[in-house]
Amino acid sequence: MKHKDKKSKNEDAETVEQDAEALREQLDRLQAERDDLLGKLQRVSADYDNFQKRSVKQVQDSVRYEKERLIKSLLPAVDNFEHMLAKSHAAESVGAVIEGVRIIYDQMIDILKSHDVEPIESLGEVFDPSQHEAMMQQQDPDQADGIVLQEFQKGYKLHGRVIRPCKVIVNKVASAEPPAEEESETPDHPEISPDSETTDTE
Repeated sequence: MKHKDKKSKNEDAETVEQDAEALREQLDRLQAERDDLLGKLQRVSADYDNFQKRSVKQVQDSVRYEKERLIKSLLPAVDNFEHMLAKSHAAESVGAVIEGVRIIYDQMIDILKSHDVEPIESLGEVFDPSQHEAMMQQQDPDQADGIVLQEFQKGYKLHGRVIRPCKVIVNKVASAEPPAEEESETPDHPEISPDSETTDTE
């Protein structure tokens, strides 16, 4: 019996040792997986930080590029203004100067259009609160109600979105009100006219 008990104890000890070894191996695998995941997480975190820095730089570079592109496109109009101002004293007439200003104005409008900026039409159009800002109202019976009669300041769109509404005067046609009911000519309680004669009774 003692021999069997000793053998049984040895088998139990071997089983425990095997289980412990299996647990150590499993622990080693889990630790290795943890280290691998931790390394991947650190790399992803570093990549994300670098991505954020690159994104900020790319946005800044893009803004600088667009500013530079806009300024370069405006420089020819500025040059023409300088030439016109330098030669204005020698212009034959005021009309020639005005014509030069008109040419430069058209040039600047073309530049704005090249940057997807377009003026908003308002004169003669129906008032649209999404594009127009009413400064005041006037009455013009020859025009329909709600028609823009005058433009104080031109509005513009960028990529189809309003960046500045037109400031306008809007037509407001007076509505026809029904005439007020006249009071009855015959009052309920007739009064004595001051011109009527009075008779004294004795």
